[in-house]
Amino acid sequence: MNANEFLFGVVPYVVTTIAIVGTIVRWRSAQFTVSSLSSQLLESRKLYWGSVPFHWGLSLILVGHLLALIVPSGFELWNGAPLRLYLLEFTGLALGLWAAFGVTVLIIRRHSNARVRRVTTPMDTVVLLVIAAQIVTGVWIAVGYRWGSYWGTSVFVPYMHSLFQFQPEVAYVAPLPLVLKLHALSFFAFLAVFPFTRLVHIITLPLQYLFRPWQKVVANRQQPSVDHVTNDPRIKAGQR
Repeated sequence: MNANEFLFGVVPYVVTTIAIVGTIVRWRSAQFTVSSLSSQLLESRKLYWGSVPFHWGLSLILVGHLLALIVPSGFELWNGAPLRLYLLEFTGLALGLWAAFGVTVLIIRRHSNARVRRVTTPMDTVVLLVIAAQIVTGVWIAVGYRWGSYWGTSVFVPYMHSLFQFQPEVAYVAPLPLVLKLHALSFFAFLAVFPFTRLVHIITLPLQYLFRPWQKVVANRQQPSVDHVTNDPRIKAGQR
């Protein structure tokens, strides 16, 4: 077994197992830690400028990748016209740069603000760096290996489909340039660390709140008696 066979034929299943099992174990044994643990109260201005482009840019890019996996023929049809291809490539690059700006702000915020730095865990830094590596390599591919939305449907999509069928075709990715391999490996690294980060909260949906009965909150504070109030020396002094 060579390096390509191990990295792209074995590692994907290992990290997927870690992601699934780790998330289940964390949910069952430490459910109250499945939270974003927001630090907005400690500093909100940089959080806004980092979080919005980070979440929206990354989410839209992820949707695009998922659509390419689900309906690659739709991408091929869309890219049949040069103008639509240019539009898709420009949009992807713009979203990548937007997300890169956001993750840069978040990393700087984590380590430049003393109050935020005190509540930052090593895993917070690790996951931001892993995501940053994904974004940087993605932008690098968009600039240096253009038309990825065109050739990606004949390279990465068949490779991913082969993984889903438990028959990994490493030959699709073995001859690719290093930056493309790093882009894929950074995603595998993200899956491996995902269960141990705050980002695990994104898979939780509080749907039980839609179906549980209403909760009635009743105050349980003892009211002072009338005699106690009238015997208060301060009230008597005010009456004289």
